Amino acid sequence: MTLIADHERRTLVRMLQVMFPHDSFPAGPYERAAEEVLNAAAVSPQVQAQLIQGLHDLDVLRDVSFVQLPNDVALTVLRGIQDAPFFQHILGVVVVKLYDDHEVWDLLGYEGPSFDKGGYINRGFDDLDWLPEPRIEEATT
Repeated sequence: MTLIADHERRTLVRMLQVMFPHDSFPAGPYERAAEEVLNAAAVSPQVQAQLIQGLHDLDVLRDVSFVQLPNDVALTVLRGIQDAPFFQHILGVVVVKLYDDHEVWDLLGYEGPSFDKGGYINRGFDDLDWLPEPRIEEATT
């Protein structure tokens, strides 16, 4: 889908990487999430215009383009626009799309839904090896 130019697409992907920072994620999940944002914008001229304007605005908020900003500065820029409809629309699409990506599931160690396998109780609901053991203390009165 060609709603935006290459630079705006890179800006959108960079925006998603700053919004959802995961050092272990390759570009693919972010690019697929960006594509979903574009698909959602394609059905509404208003959302499409909002997206194009918002991506343009990200580039003019600082002296350099958004894709060139260090992570901390880019995050500060995004915090400044977090209540804007442009940001909220992207957030609403990406929070679902990014974490529903099967490559992300693999990277995070999520095995997928368990209802078709008898539920988590029957397939090791407590097999999370990346969480510390809980401290169990009995109350003394």
